[in-house]
Amino acid sequence: MNINIDVTENNEEYLVSVKGELDVYTAPELKQVFEPISSSGEHNLVVDLSELNYMDSTGLGIFVGTLKDLNKNNKELHVLGVNDRIMKLFEITGLRDLMYVNKRSEVD
Repeated sequence: MNINIDVTENNEEYLVSVKGELDVYTAPELKQVFEPISSSGEHNLVVDLSELNYMDSTGLGIFVGTLKDLNKNNKELHVLGVNDRIMKLFEITGLRDLMYVNKRSEVD
């Protein structure tokens, strides 16, 4: 399982681009990136998943924990470039209603 994570800091937000597969094996790597950002309470978090091919429930759990931490500090989580298969996960779990999630076609 492969994952590639790139992080860019802007004035008010971090942009995290995730490529590859997000599952039980790779989720800890993403969690290590998200935790300091979400717990600092200083930045919003924008996550680009346009090159993410697969995500399982472990990956969703990372987003839930991150959202909770960001909400404590009145910060936002935006997830961009989600493919149809991954969007179904956000919709079925109700997470699409709790955070900003956009499909690939809505970003282009």
